[in-house]
Amino acid sequence: MFQNKTDLVPTYPGTIHDRLFEATYGHVKDGKSCEECGCTGQLLPRKRLQGDSPKPAIHFGLIASADTVMKSGKHRDVTARQEGVLAFEMEAAGVWDIFPCVVIKGACDYADSHKTKVWQRYAAATAAACMRAFLDNWIPSQTESGLDQKQSTGPWFYVPYPENESFIGRESILQKLQQQSMKPASKIALSGLGGIGKTQIALAHVYWLHKTSPDVSIFWVHAHNAEKFRQSFMSIAQECQIPGSFDPKADILLLLKRWLERKESGRWLMVIDNADDTHLFFGMPKESVSRDGLKDEGSLGKYIPDCAHGSIIITTRNKETASRLVKGKRPIEVEKMDQEESKQLLQEKLEDDGLDPEDLSTLSSRLEHLPLALIQAAAFIHEKSISASRYLQLLNESDQNFVDLLSNEFETVGRDSEAPRAVAETWILSFKQIRRQNMFASELLSLMSLFNRQGIPHEFLSDYAKKKQELELRGEIQLVVALGVLKAFSFIAEDKSGSFDMHRLVQLVTQKWLTRENKVCLFANQAVLTVSHIYPYGSYDNWVICSNYLPHVYAVLNIAATESDEENLGRAALLHNVGGYFLYKGEYEEAEACLIKAIEIRKTDLGADHPSTLTSMANLASTYRNQGRWEEAEKLDVQVMETSKTKLGADHPNTLTSMTNLASTFWNQGRWEEAEKLFVQVMETSKTKIGADHPYTLTSMANLASTYGNQGRWEEAEKLFVHVMETRKTKLGADHPDSLNSMANLAVTWKQLGRYHDALHLMQQSDEGYNRVLGPDHPHRINYQS
Repeated sequence: MFQNKTDLVPTYPGTIHDRLFEATYGHVKDGKSCEECGCTGQLLPRKRLQGDSPKPAIHFGLIASADTVMKSGKHRDVTARQEGVLAFEMEAAGVWDIFPCVVIKGACDYADSHKTKVWQRYAAATAAACMRAFLDNWIPSQTESGLDQKQSTGPWFYVPYPENESFIGRESILQKLQQQSMKPASKIALSGLGGIGKTQIALAHVYWLHKTSPDVSIFWVHAHNAEKFRQSFMSIAQECQIPGSFDPKADILLLLKRWLERKESGRWLMVIDNADDTHLFFGMPKESVSRDGLKDEGSLGKYIPDCAHGSIIITTRNKETASRLVKGKRPIEVEKMDQEESKQLLQEKLEDDGLDPEDLSTLSSRLEHLPLALIQAAAFIHEKSISASRYLQLLNESDQNFVDLLSNEFETVGRDSEAPRAVAETWILSFKQIRRQNMFASELLSLMSLFNRQGIPHEFLSDYAKKKQELELRGEIQLVVALGVLKAFSFIAEDKSGSFDMHRLVQLVTQKWLTRENKVCLFANQAVLTVSHIYPYGSYDNWVICSNYLPHVYAVLNIAATESDEENLGRAALLHNVGGYFLYKGEYEEAEACLIKAIEIRKTDLGADHPSTLTSMANLASTYRNQGRWEEAEKLDVQVMETSKTKLGADHPNTLTSMTNLASTFWNQGRWEEAEKLFVQVMETSKTKIGADHPYTLTSMANLASTYGNQGRWEEAEKLFVHVMETRKTKLGADHPDSLNSMANLAVTWKQLGRYHDALHLMQQSDEGYNRVLGPDHPHRINYQS
């Protein structure tokens, strides 16, 4: 064309005609060029040399198209910022609403009021050259033109995974899906712990449906994050060749939703996989966005199609998300496999007929019958060419080994390429989601992982919440909500008593997460302080609580903490109270070990003469006394008594207790006169200070009565024992260990006085009570029987 009409040959106008004014400077007069009307506004500086030769540049992005010319610098800049466009034009307006296309344009002005036609011919030529280069290198994906293509009418099968030929079991859940999924407008949620097999169940169902109902379209949507969700919708829309699906400006989510809701689209089933994040589908609370500065990527839930000819299956770790997406319907909870299913899965994956059935059963149990963990174990056994028994040995060597094996990556059918490929990482992903959704829930999970995993008392969590409340104004409602999040993710389960259990593998992985985040010591301190604050002293009235909480004591005391002053004193108080429990239960070696540690900490942090230190020393002396180690007991008793007299005074309750303990040591050594002197002093002071019926006064009376008995003064002993027994029965109850002790002492006294029938009857009552309350092997019962 240029050869025949040389006057049309474009020439480069040069930089002299390339002038860009400030956006706010308008053209002086319409209808004339800037030179003619004298535009003198400030030109924007350009990053180029005045004499440079032309160097064309190609820009990719959005172009704004309309049927009106853009002639305002201010409007141009505002629109560009708001819409993210890089150019304006009007010839292609509406074309891409009819068919997918690429617009290639050459820049000829700056879309302001200083428009000039100097550059138009050159711009057209550069656009044509660019188009020619594009066509020379473009390889069409289809031979037919877009205008001639016929829209596919389905049915469609868009599932990114092959069928899992080794899928095992889950018959009852599959039957529920088969019964419910094709009901009009059905919405079903599969919820459960990460790695429990939800995706595999959904995958097995869609392939069953594809074979039995080939007229039903099936679509699979990844919902791990907003980008995956949008990409899935776009891929489905383009697979189905929905008009407008190739338009970069189209709202692809709304486009697909409306298209699927049309009856002409036919019957369909959509699986929304890994829909774990509630905020993704329903948005974040406004206070979280403003307070924490978090990005709100919701609400995608409004784009999920809803119509009579379509069904939805949702897989999620989060029951809260499940409940909201299916509009309050109860989700199908996917539990761990049973023993037989677990063994079948291992046999299928290991492909070895010679496997020891006992090894398979043990391995299944150790991995909590969790499908993903079982597959991971089989992959490791295959890759490392080891036996199942050797894998078990590795698991059993240490918790660290256990976690390391759970962290080993592997490949399996039906997992998103971006999903973690190890059980540990799968759950750590859930931990991160919980932390984003509810930070307090994340803290509770961290704390709970350091207790014994079974029977975690609500009181522990409430105590932690109250301490947080003092700092951050959290209330009981925050605790309820946070625990709800953890239950929704199946990380904890609540029993009928209100206590909580944690999955064994979840506990180990949570501890690994804390190690990775360098937060083990932080939460170990909180765990020790929480148990220390709640665990009572081990007297008779507290035995049930002490026994129930004891596994948590062992758990927190075995974790290394930062050894801050607060944590040290909390640890010492806990050791002291547990030592008291063992002392009352007659488990003297355990009591001694706890009390020695408590004394060491208290001496270091509080001093040797602090009342708390002296109390622990007194209890340690009691353990020595009960083991017949009289010299060690006496040494401690004297030290405690003398220090108490000096620091607290001769009539202080702690001083009187130390005098009683020393008197008991004298008594056990047969030093009756020394024991009697101290017992009388303690009894008289107690009567004056706290009353004759006070439990402490009664104890001193009983001690004095025993001293009289050992001196053969049985009438004096009987008088005191009768008063003590009757008062204790009234005050404490007949089955209290102190009441039973009084009955046994009086029975011995009556025997010495020749009242054999009364003595035998009372001793039988005492023995039956000891057996019922303390158990047949308690040292007190054995002593009286002998």
